[in-house]
Amino acid sequence: MTRITTRSRSVEGKVVLITGAASGMGRATAFLFADEGAKVAVTDLGAERVAAVVDRIRAAGGTAHGVVLDVTDADAIDAAVAEIRAELGPIDIVINNAGIGAGSAVENPGFEDEWFKAFDVMLTPHQRIVRACLDDLKASGEGRIVNIASTEGIGAQRNMAPYTAAKHGVIGLTRALAIDLGVHGITVNVICPGPIVTGMTEGIPDDMRDTFARRRTALRRYGEPEEVAHMTLSLALPAASFITGAVIPVDGGLTAKND
Repeated sequence: MTRITTRSRSVEGKVVLITGAASGMGRATAFLFADEGAKVAVTDLGAERVAAVVDRIRAAGGTAHGVVLDVTDADAIDAAVAEIRAELGPIDIVINNAGIGAGSAVENPGFEDEWFKAFDVMLTPHQRIVRACLDDLKASGEGRIVNIASTEGIGAQRNMAPYTAAKHGVIGLTRALAIDLGVHGITVNVICPGPIVTGMTEGIPDDMRDTFARRRTALRRYGEPEEVAHMTLSLALPAASFITGAVIPVDGGLTAKND
């Protein structure tokens, strides 16, 4: 049939930069965007891990370019963006996904090391990557930025202060950038995943994960990385043009549950 609506739900041909794209939610996001016809810049630590994702996308008929990137290195970010632009074209979509585990009790001697590590990986690089891509995002007229935080960004657990503070910071940065960049048609949103089966959670024994999921989530299970990726894609669509500054839990009902 002839389309009645005007807003596109396609990212075909769009260039998307994804950090932390070699595993977990980042890899699932890279695969999903490739499935939808985007040109995917796969960035992460480890040449073999990056190459594996790129090879999988190319083998499926998609377009991808890999860059080994340490997001704590400001010069490396600038170089990576320049390389991606040269290989794939101007960047339309930025997905700040890179993350680590960084928990510590406040009285621990190593608390401050964990604190700076959390901010150096999970907050400071977000603004650096956005700034490095900003000219492209402005020129697009419908630039999209999706930051990945955590339900720790809207709550807290014991002995997780460095991680929790960094994720709260991601939410604050998202809201501030949404205000600053809206004049350019750029939307900035943040996803807060709850318990997801990733490398950061696979070390938790199955029985402990099952108990946590049954007790804390409405859906009584852990989520899969692809379930987060689909929300990321939704926020990056041209049709998502009036959603900005939003904080969206993808948590199986964890933040809604109060018993």
